[in-house]
Amino acid sequence: MESWQGKQFSITDPKDVKTVIYQVNKTDKEVTQGPPYTVERLRTTEELRGDNSRKTFYVDNPLKDGNSLVILSFGKEKVIVNTGLLVDDKVLIRKKPMPIKFETLYSEKDEVYKEFNYTPNLKRPISIIDPETTEEIKPVLYFDEVTNEVKGKCKIKPGKTYFVFEIKID
Repeated sequence: MESWQGKQFSITDPKDVKTVIYQVNKTDKEVTQGPPYTVERLRTTEELRGDNSRKTFYVDNPLKDGNSLVILSFGKEKVIVNTGLLVDDKVLIRKKPMPIKFETLYSEKDEVYKEFNYTPNLKRPISIIDPETTEEIKPVLYFDEVTNEVKGKCKIKPGKTYFVFEIKID
């Protein structure tokens, strides 16, 4: 049997709402290039309870000072963005907003790519999400010889809207 060291918490989504949660990680001070923050989607399990869905989220490496979270609830034609802090076994919703940049991507062109830089340990600062399925659009990694950096690019389908967010410097 596998053992797991970490923390977990649960939420209940009403019908027609899908919540996903990301952990915000500060980039190591030794890393001089790359984004100051990266995002990592939390693993989750889901259990149906009537029309509602109970989701349990797992944090693999709980920090002593707490883990910063971005909570995205996708409903019909809207996204509710909250930020929180996992401390001990509680999620505290922040009153002071985290500096999040978010936008929607949409293109009529056949092929459009959204590009971004990775940190040296291959963490990314940005997430592109299909709001209908709440699945992440997985980037293709490549090495840019001009800038000497690892970058990612996501292919955006024409006529489809995507939700994009990134943590900025406060």
